[in-house]
Amino acid sequence: MSTRHLINLDFAASTPLRPEAIAAQARYDQADYAGANPHALHSLGRAAARKLERSKRELATCFGARVQARELIFTSGGTEANSLAIFGLARAIRERNAVRNHVVISALEHDSVLHCVPLLKELGFEVSMLSAGRDGRVSADMLTRLANQRLALVACMYANNETGIVQPIAELARIAHESGALMFCDAIQGWLHHPFDVFELGVDALSVAGHKIGGPVASGALYLKAKTPLKPLLARGSQEAGLRSGTQDVRTITAFCAAACSVHHSLSQDYSRLLKISDWLYDELMLIPGIDATVPNIAHMDRVPGIVSVTVEQALSEDLILQLDEAGFAVSAGSACTATSSETSHVLRAMQVPKHLSEGVLRISFDDRVSMQDLQVFVRTLQDIVSR
Repeated sequence: MSTRHLINLDFAASTPLRPEAIAAQARYDQADYAGANPHALHSLGRAAARKLERSKRELATCFGARVQARELIFTSGGTEANSLAIFGLARAIRERNAVRNHVVISALEHDSVLHCVPLLKELGFEVSMLSAGRDGRVSADMLTRLANQRLALVACMYANNETGIVQPIAELARIAHESGALMFCDAIQGWLHHPFDVFELGVDALSVAGHKIGGPVASGALYLKAKTPLKPLLARGSQEAGLRSGTQDVRTITAFCAAACSVHHSLSQDYSRLLKISDWLYDELMLIPGIDATVPNIAHMDRVPGIVSVTVEQALSEDLILQLDEAGFAVSAGSACTATSSETSHVLRAMQVPKHLSEGVLRISFDDRVSMQDLQVFVRTLQDIVSR
């Protein structure tokens, strides 16, 4: 087995556990209630339940001052939160009004959202895709044209996981609500990386995942605005206000919330610093002949810092990734959920990126734990590889 040191520049796929999350897990393991079911009547169960509710109250502060703990549903991760929102909201609003059977989904969405489309159609919903421009943003004008009394749900991510481009969520939510529809936002890539207040976005539901912010894998949550209708995916149980059945994993949830609170505490400072580093990295990479930003005029785009996407002319992403791996750097071309596919990313196709450019896309992603020295070495390494 290789013991060589590899520098992780693929944080948009998943992140290492933060010290706060590790410490929270260790404290849980030492607690008397460790392993107790939070729905048991005995004192250990009640102690676990109190810890669970305290974690939820702390997590609510990471969504905005006006978000209440009762508006959060713990899930096993982002994929479950996305499915719960899409199927739960669409079915609930159609149940109230059978005419509303039209769902609009952004063409830029993560596969965990796009893979809901076939089943939505099987359930009798009409589905339209919201197109995107070369700038990586979806078209609000197109949603205006699609919005009518049949519209049930609009789904659009807060920030794209391949380009980092932030979408016009507040505008889309306004258009959806004007037609009587609900608005769902997959914020898994943007939450606690790009400052926003959920209440001000105006969405009805919003998903997040722990492993994108230094929390454990298999942790996530769905924000569901008070009084928003939702049909559960699982056979109804008492957990999570009857909306998500199954015994909660208090240990994982505790670590998830600890990581979130840690990141939220320093978000303003880290955002500004990481944006400057991202700008520097774009500038340095685009000095290399044949390399350009995947999104034109990237410096003027609202985006998540720590995601840098570039195209390398006359190169294949797979070849570049393997050469960089051999040189000690872990990067990707885009979503880890499609990393083994040789097809061009659906995000790049939706953005109409020319094929000769999309074949050589690299995504470099990081957070506050990656050093400038590592990034400087990465730039020199990529320059050497490209110039061969």
